[in-house]
Amino acid sequence: MAEAALGCGAKLEAPASASGTGALVAQGYSIDSRTVGAGELFFAVRGERLDGHDFIAGALERGALAAVVSRARVASLPDAVLDAPLLIVEDPLQALQALAAHVRRHWGGRVVAVTGSAGKTSTKDAIAAALGAKFNVLKSLGNLNNGFGLPLQLLRLEPEHEFAVIEMGMNHAGEIAQLARIAAPDWGVITNVGMAHVENFPDGQGGIARAKYELVEALPATGVAFLNCDDRYVAQFGRDFAGKAVYFGAGPCADPQITAIREGDYLQVEILSEANTVTLNLPLLGRHNATNVAAALAVAREAGVPLLDAIKALEALTAGDKRGQVLSLQGAIVINDSYNSNPEALKSMIQALAARPALRRILVAGEMLELGDHAPALHAECGKAAAEAGIDVIIGVRCNAEHLVLAATEAGITGVEARFLPDAESAGAWLKENLKSGDVVLIKGSRGVRLERAIAMIQAE
Repeated sequence: MAEAALGCGAKLEAPASASGTGALVAQGYSIDSRTVGAGELFFAVRGERLDGHDFIAGALERGALAAVVSRARVASLPDAVLDAPLLIVEDPLQALQALAAHVRRHWGGRVVAVTGSAGKTSTKDAIAAALGAKFNVLKSLGNLNNGFGLPLQLLRLEPEHEFAVIEMGMNHAGEIAQLARIAAPDWGVITNVGMAHVENFPDGQGGIARAKYELVEALPATGVAFLNCDDRYVAQFGRDFAGKAVYFGAGPCADPQITAIREGDYLQVEILSEANTVTLNLPLLGRHNATNVAAALAVAREAGVPLLDAIKALEALTAGDKRGQVLSLQGAIVINDSYNSNPEALKSMIQALAARPALRRILVAGEMLELGDHAPALHAECGKAAAEAGIDVIIGVRCNAEHLVLAATEAGITGVEARFLPDAESAGAWLKENLKSGDVVLIKGSRGVRLERAIAMIQAE
């Protein structure tokens, strides 16, 4: 506990009865009193809605070893909390981040950071799998990629880890730079620059690009930037970088270079890497996954992983939770991609849906959030793309998704059925009534729409 106090700049206080507190060793770290484990150090961080100080007693009851608390809140804490070991700081969140930075800098391995407007989590998973063919790799869990989640991932580092592959998300300028100060990445991977979170960028996609470039700026001169050759912004990010730039994608600047993609029940990708042409058969959907695995091969090659070993690891990948999972329900195939959505990702999955044989191809597209004034036009683009791709039934769910439906209708494609529904429950009810054996359904929407509830309604049948 004394080392933790040093790392996060805390004053360690404990009741007189708690002798030897400084020698205690935390078994983990948590900011959630509901899931804190026995022996873990609980950080009482303040979020948008809740203050962790209100839940310290519950965390201690569940076995937390001690709590990191704000100096300003100590006087208001109940006696039961004051009787426990406390690490007193100015701000528990800053303490969490400081401790994570302390652990990372005393660990001897290499950090690979992944960012982009779409595909971060899938690319992170692919990179970790490819590196794992040779190295002991720590992979950040889920999409814990912000100022709360990223430090918790770094605090999972152990001496035996040789690589850490972490995800960096952002919804405003300066956020990636802040995360990079904590994680000190050696290598950085940038998948693309899209329109996600554009409502927070008055200068549009250019502002998003500058925010993503913060990762390249944070890399050391000895570092490596892995850049998507096919993205018009990302392809320029290596120009002023003092380190090594490696390009991946389908364009002429790429090596590894994607030379062919075939979509269907699975994804087949042909890649040229250092004069070797290899073919990967991936149990994944969407052309974007070809770019993700090309990025993984680029990182693995730089790390010295044998090409065939990396390919074998990548071919064992499976879709993450709500990220392109293929379900069989009532004789139909349901593609659960409901974790999140943005225009670029939705268009890619529309093409994946169009490539699958089916009685009917059905798109259930939830509203895409954080698009600001661009929302009507971007939803309309996706609706038109769905109609032109030959999707038979196009359902828009909630608010701005109505623009998607209108554009699909106005595209004038014969045989396309388009309708708007107000919420996920309405979409679930429609599917329960109309789903037929042989249909293939893509369900995709922003996290706030919670379209997984529509799937749950079918499963309940």
